[in-house]
Amino acid sequence: MLFVAKITHYQNFKMTDTEVKSLCDVIREEAYDLHQWLRNGHLEKVYENGLRNRIARKGIPVEQQFPIKVHDRDGTLLGDFLADLFVENELIVELKAAKALTDEHTAQILGYMRASNKRHGLLINFGAPKLEIRKYIL
Repeated sequence: MLFVAKITHYQNFKMTDTEVKSLCDVIREEAYDLHQWLRNGHLEKVYENGLRNRIARKGIPVEQQFPIKVHDRDGTLLGDFLADLFVENELIVELKAAKALTDEHTAQILGYMRASNKRHGLLINFGAPKLEIRKYIL
């Protein structure tokens, strides 16, 4: 019950664009450090667990595989998707472990952001020898 109250509290809080930018900087640093440690070649879940752990250790509220409701324009509930990481109830973080990011990956995160009415998203690919991070704002 306490967990539900905590999430409800964050739903009413909106971060400024400057605060989200600072949050993204922290996540980028942690993702880079994780990629330096593990390198590429692991399953996506390993990077998801690692990044969630590192973000949480910083004291930042982060949810893993967090269900976010998707609504149609008229407010009709269409279903849920599971955000790999959902940070501070503001930022969707979609992780990949692919050779390279593709247009489909970009379409996926943009679709998640539009459908959930979240303005900020990060797409991070741990699968390439060089870490790839893309920031999206609607």
